[in-house]
Amino acid sequence: MATGGRGAVVAMAARSTLSSASVTLFVLLVLPRVSEAQTFFFPFRQPETCGHNQYFDISALSCVACGSNQRQDARGTSCVCLPGFQMISNNGGPDITCKKCPEHMKGVTEDGWNCISCPGGLTAEGKCHCPTGHILVERNVNGTLLSQATCELCDESEDSFTVANALGNRCVRCEPAFINTSKSCACSEPNILTGGLCLSSTGNFPLRMISTARYGELGISFTSEWFAKYLQSSAAACWVYGNLTSCQALGNMCVMNMNYYDSSTFDACGLFQVIFENTAALGTVHSVSFWRQNLPWLFYGDQLGLAPQILSTTPLPTNFSFKGENQSTKLKFVAASYDARGNFLKWQTLEGGILQLCPDTEMRLNAAYSFGTTYQQSCEIPVSKILTDFPTPTFYDVYLEYTDENQHQYIWAVPVLNLNLQHKKMFVNKDSSSGKWLLTRRIFLVDTLSGRENDLGSQPRLIRVATQISLSIHLVPNTKNGNIYPPLITIAYRDIDIKDPSSQSVKVSFSVTYEMDQGEAHVQTDIALGVLGGLAVLSSLLKTAGWKRRIGSPMIDLQTVAKFLVYYAGDLANVFFIITVGTGLYWLIFFKAQKSVSVLLPVPVQEKRFVTYVGCGFALKALQFLHKLISQITIDIFFIDWERPKGKVLKAVEGEGGVRSATVPVSIWRTYFVANEWNEIQTVRKINPLFQVLTVLFLLEVVGFKNLALMDSSSSLSRSPPSYIAPYSRILRYAVSSALWLVIGLIQIVFFAVFYERFIEDKIRQFVDLCCMSNISVFLLSHRCFGYYIHGRSVHGHADTNMEEMNMNLKREAENLCSQRGLVPNTDGQTFQIAISSQMRQHYDRIHETLTRKNGPARLLSSSGSTFEQSVKAYHTMNKFLGSFIDHVHKEMDYFIKDKLLLERILGMEFMEPMEKSIFYNDEGYSFSSVLYYGNEATLLIYDLMFFCVVDLACQNFILAAFLTYLQQEIFRFIRNAVGQKNLASKTLVDQRFLI
Repeated sequence: MATGGRGAVVAMAARSTLSSASVTLFVLLVLPRVSEAQTFFFPFRQPETCGHNQYFDISALSCVACGSNQRQDARGTSCVCLPGFQMISNNGGPDITCKKCPEHMKGVTEDGWNCISCPGGLTAEGKCHCPTGHILVERNVNGTLLSQATCELCDESEDSFTVANALGNRCVRCEPAFINTSKSCACSEPNILTGGLCLSSTGNFPLRMISTARYGELGISFTSEWFAKYLQSSAAACWVYGNLTSCQALGNMCVMNMNYYDSSTFDACGLFQVIFENTAALGTVHSVSFWRQNLPWLFYGDQLGLAPQILSTTPLPTNFSFKGENQSTKLKFVAASYDARGNFLKWQTLEGGILQLCPDTEMRLNAAYSFGTTYQQSCEIPVSKILTDFPTPTFYDVYLEYTDENQHQYIWAVPVLNLNLQHKKMFVNKDSSSGKWLLTRRIFLVDTLSGRENDLGSQPRLIRVATQISLSIHLVPNTKNGNIYPPLITIAYRDIDIKDPSSQSVKVSFSVTYEMDQGEAHVQTDIALGVLGGLAVLSSLLKTAGWKRRIGSPMIDLQTVAKFLVYYAGDLANVFFIITVGTGLYWLIFFKAQKSVSVLLPVPVQEKRFVTYVGCGFALKALQFLHKLISQITIDIFFIDWERPKGKVLKAVEGEGGVRSATVPVSIWRTYFVANEWNEIQTVRKINPLFQVLTVLFLLEVVGFKNLALMDSSSSLSRSPPSYIAPYSRILRYAVSSALWLVIGLIQIVFFAVFYERFIEDKIRQFVDLCCMSNISVFLLSHRCFGYYIHGRSVHGHADTNMEEMNMNLKREAENLCSQRGLVPNTDGQTFQIAISSQMRQHYDRIHETLTRKNGPARLLSSSGSTFEQSVKAYHTMNKFLGSFIDHVHKEMDYFIKDKLLLERILGMEFMEPMEKSIFYNDEGYSFSSVLYYGNEATLLIYDLMFFCVVDLACQNFILAAFLTYLQQEIFRFIRNAVGQKNLASKTLVDQRFLI
């Protein structure tokens, strides 16, 4: 057994080797080799270019000659025998054999396999011909071929009532309309033959029918071949016989004509209306008065004014909710579909893009019917594709399916607002008032049938396409359970004149919108605007009164009115800001967080008022910001240097050649240093603008907070790429971005005040400390008779010293071995609000004139050197005057120190007028920062927020809004620094080159 096994293995190996060798030899000898000269191109031929005696070879893709006695068949892809020749064999395609028929049997049977004698003559194809009303008989009942064909006349008498069928090979019963009218299969005069029906001329059916297709958008009307063939017969069969299919076909023709009805003409809708009025005895369907038995439901009556009652009287008996156990977020639309001939096709759901001409994924198409999701879809479709995809129209009656409390299924008819419908030659459905609308029922997407003028098989002259389909859902007012009124389909058709389908295209769109009555919201907004606007007027009057007191002018002049308007602009901007942010957060919270639907987002048209409020708020806030900016860069400021000379030095007198003693000059570097520090803190803010912009942008774009602004019910911060992304709501975008901006800003302010200023750096307090260490006070006037004073007089008597003495002074101060820094002995109060008397201001102005005289005409100056000397002299004079004023030297211009009343602090004004003495108010809050960015953070934060939101509302782009916001921040900061630096140099005689 082992030996046998080994032998078998050896034999198998040998056979395998021989087999491999045989295959190799076969490949080398038999299979062709690829020649280097061989090409792979050949002539391109179309089947239509083949000759009459050629066929198109679908394998070789070229024209090949037919055999003898053959010609091309109807398709052009094979051959058939010539007339007078019978087939002997047929193996498919061109492989056929033909034989000539004998002289006594020149005819060929219908199947082509036999020759036969034809007593009635031959057709062009060589087949037997029979007269009209006869059928051709070639075989016996058992299939035996007759030697001679016969033409049998169908019996049209009362006993049989038969005629030849369309193929002429069988007798069939003639149309019942012929039998009922003429008691025969002939429709002789005075009876009328139309559409294959025989109608009696003595009936009361209208005979003057208009087979006109109307294209109101283009202003064109012409006789439609479809209407000419089938309008009269459909109307007659519907009225006389109650034929259901004919009634549907008639209704379809009326819909093709955009439901146009004129009582004076008998067109499609006119005939439909005549039948509707004359079949009242048949009753209605489902108790709907507009739906007659046997007829389709096309109109909601023929009188205007019914639309409001139909759309907003009876709510749909079902509820919708976004969350919870009874979540219901699907709109189940179904449609009864019919073909052009009136045949019922099927019930079908609208999911899958039945009414959406634009192609897309099924998930995105079905998102249109997710309750609460605003849906928008648009595209451009070539006319050639429309002609290919829609050879005949399909008609839809749309219903909304719902389930009642007992789990019984019902459907609710969805009304249609056809914008192309004309009533008394007017497009009534384009009117903004629903009281003038005429609602209908049936719709179609594309009509390429009624526009065929002479031949139904030819290209249409005109087509009609539904370019805009909008489904609107209205929420029942004050509902808590998500009740809605019946949805409304708004449809607009476009008439297209076919010239070059390959180059023509049409834009189409489909949308779903959700609306609710915004009347109550508008009333509440108007009330809030009125109340807050009144408070703004009161606040502006108080600010104007305080301003008048601070400038020391009791007169009400044009400047006072202008100032009031500026203050009112700022306060009114705050009112608009509060209302818009509150409104936006209301819609964001109540729409996204609701379970049973009780509120719906405003549609874009309803957002116009909100956008107007945002725009007005920004414009007014920008005016307030510019006013504060101008006020800050035009303040009067002077640095009082308390340093005194430490002794005398010998100084050579130029021009006299002698030497005399002079006081040691006081260094100006301390003043330069303090001025530079003031220049640096002019634009210090409580937030970091760059961090603010980047953080908000990060949260919106990366984290996904922008998805909360989508017009759908989801509260998720992410969306999957394949899913449909709803359009953004401008109100929600404003709400989300403003909320994030405020939260990030407030977090920064709290962090700045609680942690940064306490443990890292407080630039405002550091500046006050610097003034004290530099022995320099700051005298600042923001108004003519009001300003701020920073007491920087050193408790050590001097500040121009070396490091060792400076450290010693700081140590003594830390150990309370010297007096306190306050203006009043034994106090720490260094900052004050000051209200100066008019006499004090006049004296200040007289000295200050010489500081600014260098800006006057050059002819008034003797030389640049004398100008500088005058300015230096004026500087020393001002320094001496203000120092003596602080030291109570001028009894006629003295001052006293007091605390502000609580009401004065709240109202931001002073009750006492500085008549004889100036008043210094203790100020522990460093309110001199009000002339800096630091003290106006609220205004700056709101202005930046509104700038960001306005740009985003205009362009719907958070990235662009963030970039432009930061750019304008830097521009205004640069302007503030540059102009403020120049003003500082001119007011204090500090060389601008030393200000960084």
